[in-house]
Amino acid sequence: MNNHPTIEAAQKETPDQGTITVALVDDQHLVRSGFTMLINSQPDLEVVVQAGDGHAALAQLSATVADVVLMDIRMPGMDGLEATRRLMERVRAAAPGSRLSQLKIVVLTTFDLDEYALSAIQAGASGFLLKDAPPEELLEAIRTVYRGDAVIAPSTTRRLLDHVAPLLSAPSPGRDEHHTAVQSLTAREHEVFLLIAQGLSNPEIAGTLFLSEATVKTHVGHILSKLSARDRVQIVVIAYETGAVTPT
Repeated sequence: MNNHPTIEAAQKETPDQGTITVALVDDQHLVRSGFTMLINSQPDLEVVVQAGDGHAALAQLSATVADVVLMDIRMPGMDGLEATRRLMERVRAAAPGSRLSQLKIVVLTTFDLDEYALSAIQAGASGFLLKDAPPEELLEAIRTVYRGDAVIAPSTTRRLLDHVAPLLSAPSPGRDEHHTAVQSLTAREHEVFLLIAQGLSNPEIAGTLFLSEATVKTHVGHILSKLSARDRVQIVVIAYETGAVTPT
């Protein structure tokens, strides 16, 4: 059977309801094969799309909806940054509450200080992960970003943001809008905002501020809405852009 060189059909049948579906985009066949075997070994995860470049990913994801996209950043043809931008345009145009509107993207990179990874996060990716991360970290990253309740690889994400902080804090119309949005937060929301920016999870924030997790979740929802942020990693980026958090 001859497959398109950059598009491969998923090996399993239609995923069960409740399964987290994954699209894997990487130009190295061995990487795709290895990651697919690992992901498909989990009862709650399913690779439904494999693509070798951005063009193939966009074509496949027009026909098959995935919950989480693992996106290599450096690929020939259309790279992961451009593919991320185009996918996020689809996400923003999707009907609110639809499955497509909930799509999350995790950037795969070999460099933990990769400025392309930062650009992908600014374009809407929910975080990034090193390709040589331990298998359990990759699997948990997929589940974490699907839930939307934590920042992917907070230590490496923080290192990346520290590295490029001068770029983030450069004057721009978007930065001015974010300053205004941050100023609209209540005092309690601002406390939660700063703790999110430090990489704390909801339970950790609840323990720090002596609040219930339900109350923290409500505050997080208000913060996301006021900042027009899709997820927690976007909140972290805004914190750096506005100077609420500075490099360590």
